[in-house]
Amino acid sequence: MMRGLLLAAGALLVIAGTVFALQGFGVLGGSSMSRSGFWAAAGPVIAVIGLAFLVAGVRRRQAGSRS
Repeated sequence: MMRGLLLAAGALLVIAGTVFALQGFGVLGGSSMSRSGFWAAAGPVIAVIGLAFLVAGVRRRQAGSRS
């Protein structure tokens, strides 16, 4: 169950971080987040945290299948 939670949370954070970064860089417009330096910096950080969750979920799955 923990593996699934890590994978789901990681995927959500990667998607959200990517959208936030694109809005911050002005690629996706129509929001108060558009062309905002804060979101241009925070988005990639959020996406990297999501990647870490994904890696942790995959590693748990691999460790569980070895037993």
